Amino acid sequence: MRLPALPLVANDPYFSVWCAADRLTDTDTTHWTGAVKRLRGQAVVDRAHYRFLGLGPEAAMETVSVTVTPTATRSVLRGGGVRLEIAFTTPLLLDDPELFSVPITMVDCTVSSEDGGPHKVALTLSVYDDLCFDGADRPAFSRAAFALGGLNIAQTGQKRQKLLCHAGDHITIDWGYLYLASHGSVTCEESRLEAAASLAVTPDRPEAFSALIGYDDVASINYFGVPTKAWYARHGKTLCDCLTAFDEAHDELLRRCARFDETLTAEAMERGGEDYALLCAAAYRQSIAAHKLIADEQGRMVLLSKENDSNGCTGTADVSYPSAPLFLKYNPELLYALCRPILRFARMPVWPFAYAPHDVGCYPQATGQVYGTNPACYPDGEPQNGDLRLNFYLFPAELNCYDEAMQMPVEECGNMVIMLCAAAGADPAISIPPEDMALLTQWADYLAQYGEDPANQLCTDDFAGHLARNVNLAAKAVVGMACFARLLTRQGDARADGYALQAQRMAASWLRRAQLLTRTALTFDGQGWSLKYNLAWDKALGLQLFSDSFYEKELESYLLHINPYGLPLDSRRDYAKSDWIVWVASLTDSPALFARLIAPLARYLRESDTRVPFGDWYDSKTGRSIQFVARSVQGGMWMPLLIRQK
Repeated sequence: MRLPALPLVANDPYFSVWCAADRLTDTDTTHWTGAVKRLRGQAVVDRAHYRFLGLGPEAAMETVSVTVTPTATRSVLRGGGVRLEIAFTTPLLLDDPELFSVPITMVDCTVSSEDGGPHKVALTLSVYDDLCFDGADRPAFSRAAFALGGLNIAQTGQKRQKLLCHAGDHITIDWGYLYLASHGSVTCEESRLEAAASLAVTPDRPEAFSALIGYDDVASINYFGVPTKAWYARHGKTLCDCLTAFDEAHDELLRRCARFDETLTAEAMERGGEDYALLCAAAYRQSIAAHKLIADEQGRMVLLSKENDSNGCTGTADVSYPSAPLFLKYNPELLYALCRPILRFARMPVWPFAYAPHDVGCYPQATGQVYGTNPACYPDGEPQNGDLRLNFYLFPAELNCYDEAMQMPVEECGNMVIMLCAAAGADPAISIPPEDMALLTQWADYLAQYGEDPANQLCTDDFAGHLARNVNLAAKAVVGMACFARLLTRQGDARADGYALQAQRMAASWLRRAQLLTRTALTFDGQGWSLKYNLAWDKALGLQLFSDSFYEKELESYLLHINPYGLPLDSRRDYAKSDWIVWVASLTDSPALFARLIAPLARYLRESDTRVPFGDWYDSKTGRSIQFVARSVQGGMWMPLLIRQK
């Protein structure tokens, strides 16, 4: 199984370690930013020295296979007459927030005799302390080793802790404590933690060795002025508590992950064959690990994304929007949790607009929107990557913090209305309080007034620049109106019929103005073409805005534009967006057409020479990633499964 980069430790935007190669022995492991964060593994087989993970002076074991499933990455290697299987499992099971919010990855090794003889095998797993700091200058470290409940644990971290000391994009954590735990020997070395075990392998008895790698960031997010711990720690639970709990439940956790992987893989295979199963396996851990789950002051879940390899924004509405299908499928409350930060910021005086905000800060500082800020707010010069941003949430409206020309009015209103209505519709236990309904009403009314034929403005594809009369953006407004009408109907609100009629009128107007002879246009003046990915919610939520025949005709027109590695976003450039390709593919009921649309995207994963985690913005002709890696938007791969459920 070939991916541009293999997920090994995938828990959150900081605790994220990848192998950017085909084999675990081809390179040292890195953070998604490319910064070296070393995990290394050595094996001594009957006095012969090998390595099975990372670089080093030892001979590399021969790789037999590499497999990536939604929750695990496995490699089988051989050397010295033994066969070694190593598995990295991160139990990101979305229906269990107490579990998936814990930053622990399980490492399991099994050694068996391959030549029929007995062997003495010594395994060592090394986890380096470069996971604990950002940049090239290594600070002073403290370290400790101890036993807890029969589990041997080692810990290391900077002597001088600087919690939540920076913000930005291409940076790694610069505070907190790294943990390694095992029932084997666990020691603190000069620059690393090591777990080791000596195994006596016989032909009829394989031997196993397990370890847990964890990270305690102590404070995860500055949430509007409050340093906030991860969800699992909100009531005082410690990472050591979690290490012992993971150890006690080790076998059951592996079984739960295996069952989930089997179920999802089977569902993906049925929906779209091996290509679609590959997309889901590549996207699952990455999509979740681009977030951090915390609790707000009322104890409610808040799920904050980071715009990896984009601009570092956190809580971005138009990044949550493409990831929504994943969370809607497995835990709709998490979709509401993605929206809560935006709802909170939109009620603050500093945000004076009638439309929804773009973001709530720069990770891990959720202290107010930073996108499109007015340069006058930075008298000392705009912050550089790594600098703390201003606490915008404290400022009055009169400060005029935001450049309105750089906002995304229709985009963000549509995103918020669609996501919240979808979440409430999927889970009867979700109740939208009056203060949130007031904002939703305001944003739906904005869509009614300005969304039918949008002015010259940005959308989520802001890399393409401003665009007036954007047909796909207008489609989002139509869907948003229909979603809001559906929500009002469920609540027994008398206004529902009026919004439903407005949605129907807007849909008819959209179709009349957008449709050309064989396709829909890029803009309402009849120019170009574009992927109408926003219409995927029409089918996912059963809104019945447009006919199946319209969708089949529209998708047939896309076939004319497929390049070796995928469908371009629109007629302006050759670049493609992986999430939007899958959304438009989900609009067809034809398995053959679905396969034709996603096959080039799967080929991009199998062949791209850009060795980065699943990049969502890439060149459809060359297969080279342009930007945007390890992002949450790959949760959009689950749109076909949402539609399949209907």
